[in-house]
Amino acid sequence: MEVKGKAGPERRDILRLILFRVIIFTSLFVSAVIIQFSTDTFLPLGTFYYLIAASYALCLIYFLVYYFWKRSYNVQVSIQIFFDILLITALVHISGGIKGTFYFLYIFEIIAASIILSGRAAYITASLSAVFFGLLLEGMYYGFVPHYDPEQAMEISLGAVTNNIFVSWLVFFLIAFLINSLTGSLRKTRGTLQLMQKGLEIRNRLAAAGEVSAQLAHEIRNPLAAISGSIQVLRDDLKLGSEQKNLMNIVIKESDRVSKSIEQFLNLASPGKQTRSPIDLSAVLRETLILFQKSGEYDADWTIKGNYKSSSVPYFGDASQFRQIFWNLTKNALKAMPRGGTLRIDFNKTKENKVQIRFADTGIGMAKEEKERIFEPFYSGFESGTGIGMAVVRGIVDDYNGTIEVESKPKKGTEIIVTLPERRTRKQDR
Repeated sequence: MEVKGKAGPERRDILRLILFRVIIFTSLFVSAVIIQFSTDTFLPLGTFYYLIAASYALCLIYFLVYYFWKRSYNVQVSIQIFFDILLITALVHISGGIKGTFYFLYIFEIIAASIILSGRAAYITASLSAVFFGLLLEGMYYGFVPHYDPEQAMEISLGAVTNNIFVSWLVFFLIAFLINSLTGSLRKTRGTLQLMQKGLEIRNRLAAAGEVSAQLAHEIRNPLAAISGSIQVLRDDLKLGSEQKNLMNIVIKESDRVSKSIEQFLNLASPGKQTRSPIDLSAVLRETLILFQKSGEYDADWTIKGNYKSSSVPYFGDASQFRQIFWNLTKNALKAMPRGGTLRIDFNKTKENKVQIRFADTGIGMAKEEKERIFEPFYSGFESGTGIGMAVVRGIVDDYNGTIEVESKPKKGTEIIVTLPERRTRKQDR
């Protein structure tokens, strides 16, 4: 049974399945004992007990495999479900086939396959259950499969057999559909909760780091500015050789880079009060791109396209915050294309009048782990990165009650979509 749409079963899922199986067969065993000693209902209990014993033996084998073979969980679960279907079919046979009631046990296997494996596995399990059950009834009707006890034989029309098979098949696949819908919703909700929890952890880490580090950053920035200024004065006043000037230029350049990193960190750790006013997001982006192209970090091998060149996107916000968003997203996208490529930036409106800003590059892309950690402070996928820029972007987007989505695969580029709620300008409010 191939798993698709789920990361696969965890180790504890296998243990739960084994324990659940023990509970089910123990319940059947207790029920059989009660029937045997309190009613006259016919049931070939001898073979029934053998099947129960076989199920316990299989559970023991499953547990040993679970304990000693700590891998291939998909294979383990699939094998267990397959043998369960065989046992259930045997129970249906000894209980009288079409007259029996044990076929309801197939439903538990379908549910288990959906919850532990995947939706596709649930449909495969439903198909196997339907095939085994159908072959058993057809075989008993035509005599290929003898009745376990001759007294169970009875005159049943082919129509009744066919109808019974059809109804059971319908029930199996309906259960698979319903349980897949339910588990799909639960998995989606669990994924959302995990993302929210991860975001909360990041915020808590930022709060803790901000209290201690913001003051330290202030203390570093002031002497750093003095060092940079002193070096500039010495460079201009002294007669230096070309090599000495290059060294001083490196000191000034690196000092400016550290200063910018500290400034970003201060904005991240303790953002000041922002002034929001009517702005044009597209115009802010165009200004930011012009500054970036003149900063010395832009390479001629890069191409930036999109509808931002001709669009107008009125919004109510702080222009400096959006410059930080656009600068960091642009810088990361271009860094992801070291050999050149195309960055496309588009503005779109959703049906709910939300503003969407889409950055799509043709760069190296990201692995799953990188994508999950992209907004963590001080984590960077680039050698020269500080790991602050994307955390700043996330913080600003959160301040506007917006969302940010990342779609990326290795060697297939990255797409980042920032969605902002509608914010009417003062002119629009009149």
